[in-house]
Amino acid sequence: MSNPIRVTVWNEGRHEKRSPEIAAVYPQGIHGAIAEGLKAHSDFEVRTATLDDPANGLPDDVLHTTDVLIWWGHMAHRDVPDELVDRVQARVLDGMGLIVLHSGHFSKIFRRLMGTNCSLIWREIGEKERVWVTAPGHPIVEGLGPYFEIPHTEMYGEFFDIPQPDELIFISWYPGGEVFRSGCAFYRGRGKVFYFSPGHETFPIYYQPEVRLVLANAVRWAAPVKVVGFRDLRQAPNAKTPLEPVTVGA
Repeated sequence: MSNPIRVTVWNEGRHEKRSPEIAAVYPQGIHGAIAEGLKAHSDFEVRTATLDDPANGLPDDVLHTTDVLIWWGHMAHRDVPDELVDRVQARVLDGMGLIVLHSGHFSKIFRRLMGTNCSLIWREIGEKERVWVTAPGHPIVEGLGPYFEIPHTEMYGEFFDIPQPDELIFISWYPGGEVFRSGCAFYRGRGKVFYFSPGHETFPIYYQPEVRLVLANAVRWAAPVKVVGFRDLRQAPNAKTPLEPVTVGA
């Protein structure tokens, strides 16, 4: 058996501490619910971390032994140190996968990697969301049908200010008429980034089987690809010796 994929589920963890209603939905924290779903898979090694842990949950020894980092944040984006964002970005460019969830679209790390505002429109009335598969051959959608529905959620709508995704995996529709690019895949350096919007903190979305399946599939997709002898992308070496003889004409 190959080595398991090492997954760290990071959550700012503030909502659950401050809201009894949210704590009732996620008694083990949002990170705990996500980790619970992933631990059902024998090919994952899962741990959790939060913003209020020592070193904000992501000291170097954790980051450097993480193959895929899952990020959930909302009310405490500004409390994430820029130094941590620098280190996470470096790990992504070096091959670590990053899965950014729901309101993480406004996180420092996602905006850094996208280079845009990452703004959108929203409405919180608990309406239905229909999540349509737009890339039926992609590994992230394995095991899903043409669409699935989330009974109650927060509406996210266009325009979503992100770069054109390298791969558009899901589009969501809401009863109010809005649509949203709810599953977007990007390549940054040697790393892969997946943004998945379902997951508002007041609804039990991370217990839903289809959502858990998407996250498990996304972890496998985002896991680093091992390439022997690939150069360090932080360096730009002078290739003085060509691979084949070169004759420069007069």
